[in-house]
Amino acid sequence: MNESEAPPKDPAPAEDDYRPSARRLERERLRRARTRRAVAIAAASTLATAVVLYLAVTHAPGWPRTRETFLNAHYARVALPQVLKGLWLNVRLLVCCGALILVLGLLLALARTLRGPVFFPLRALATAYVDFFRGLPLIICLLGVVFGVPALRLQGVTNNPVVLGGAALVLTYAAYVAEVFRAGIESVHPSQRAAARSLGLTGVQAMRYVVLPQAVRRVVPPLLNDLVSLQKDTGLVSIAGAVDAVYAAQIITGESFNYTPYVVAGLVFVALTIPMTRFTDWVTARMNRRQSQGGVV
Repeated sequence: MNESEAPPKDPAPAEDDYRPSARRLERERLRRARTRRAVAIAAASTLATAVVLYLAVTHAPGWPRTRETFLNAHYARVALPQVLKGLWLNVRLLVCCGALILVLGLLLALARTLRGPVFFPLRALATAYVDFFRGLPLIICLLGVVFGVPALRLQGVTNNPVVLGGAALVLTYAAYVAEVFRAGIESVHPSQRAAARSLGLTGVQAMRYVVLPQAVRRVVPPLLNDLVSLQKDTGLVSIAGAVDAVYAAQIITGESFNYTPYVVAGLVFVALTIPMTRFTDWVTARMNRRQSQGGVV
């Protein structure tokens, strides 16, 4: 076939000559104007609120004494290195206790969801455990474990306040996490388990491969919230004498009779908690979007 008989080439695609209509341009302009107006109003109201709060606090009769006692720059500089050094203990407790809490909480949730009369004693024990430690204040549990266990003088049982304080955290938080896991397991429709059994899976396999993956994905946001709470409550191990961020601040306060170290310790915990909280919000929003779009939750 010569060049004269060759098929004609497709014409080059025309450039996109789309032009938005005047009505659409007007809507976009109004939308941008509303956004700028909302941002300006929010900034003005925030500034006004901050000014009012600042004036209310700084014009209080006891403000000079409060500033010297709680916001002393000298004691803040002295306390910060020691508080950060103690914070490392809180972080280690968060990681170790968090892992143990997840394992124990999942086992308790599985025990509470077991079926059949033969498992009634196990279900009853798991239920009693969850009810007891959910109702017991954490600080009472800490005091009981930290001071009660050494009083028993058991052979081979440690008296380390860090270990005992961590054990009290695990005992209490495992009860809360168990309820979170149980709610996730029970939220999976029974048809999922029935479909798995119809395919030849055993009850254990259906729970492992079908129910648990769906349940865990659904309870990720509340589990992260419990992790944020655990991060704060690790500071309670200071009542046992463990030198964490709170106890380090307490030592400096006892020497100087100035409460600025406590403020520094509080701000350090807040700085550690805010990223975890924002991450929890992001995960929750992401899962809500996937659920609204029909994705896997």
